[in-house]
Amino acid sequence: MKKDDRLKKFKYKVAAFYNFISIIDEEILLIKEELTKLATNQKIKGTILLASEGVNGTICGPENAIVQFIETLEKLLKVSDINVKYSWSEKQAFRRFKARKKKEIVTIGLKEINPTKSVGKYIKAGEWNQFLEDPNSVVIDTRNEYEIKIGNFAGALNPQTSSFREFPAWVQKHLKPLIEENPSLKIGMYCTGGIRCEKATSYLIEEGFSDVHHLEGGILKYLEDVSSENSLWNGECFVFDQRVSLDHELLPGSHRMCHACGLPISPEDLKKPTYIKGLQCDACVNKFTDSDRARFAERQRQIDEIMKRLPENSIWPSS
Repeated sequence: MKKDDRLKKFKYKVAAFYNFISIIDEEILLIKEELTKLATNQKIKGTILLASEGVNGTICGPENAIVQFIETLEKLLKVSDINVKYSWSEKQAFRRFKARKKKEIVTIGLKEINPTKSVGKYIKAGEWNQFLEDPNSVVIDTRNEYEIKIGNFAGALNPQTSSFREFPAWVQKHLKPLIEENPSLKIGMYCTGGIRCEKATSYLIEEGFSDVHHLEGGILKYLEDVSSENSLWNGECFVFDQRVSLDHELLPGSHRMCHACGLPISPEDLKKPTYIKGLQCDACVNKFTDSDRARFAERQRQIDEIMKRLPENSIWPSS
């Protein structure tokens, strides 16, 4: 089925965005209040994080409502354009709307890192293949292990982290010695939407690294701009909403979520005897107690009852 034909059933638009920009506390409270009011009126759901370093969020709703929301956000931030990537969903991708004030919009845990002051060089999506294939470059995936597992650029280094907080330790232990031995290497980093790799470049610059680059707009922008015929992307892209993953056309992929451990489940994993809906998947089969599983079973029973009462295709099913 062609993408245009598939899009006919996708009535919800999803916007993933971020902007590193200094915001004072009083403005954070005002922005939070205005966006919550607008989201409630326009039936928009999603999550937005606000901090002194900027804004980071993903929202889902009718196309016209999403356009209005982004325009309002730009006015509140006093910017002409924010870093936003769009995709589609046939159902609402979130269960509720949340706007939160945080210490960081993407948590690395180091107060001295400030992307509003210094970041690496941007690489446009159309130029990323050339950087990937450059023998004088080293490419790093700044996402977490479970994200990398379902899709990645072949040859990129995998820091094998479970959270972004672990990235600085990996840099000190692995990347620093590599660059000391190969000082001419250019460093390139990528992530889902651009925010983690942008903050990672700020950290590397603070640590004295030079020739640091990152994929502008992240994987989502790459999938939007680079055709599947020319793409070097393998697999699907993990996203932090009910869709779980996106394919190369930025439409919902084949993965589901394990509601016991929160990790993505592939179609192959769903067929394994270790998988029990709502209770466990192959990755967490030995991680929980019988008491935990009894609690998960009751939660799944309640979810199933709720799903029976909801209109068909109103939200993503529980896996």
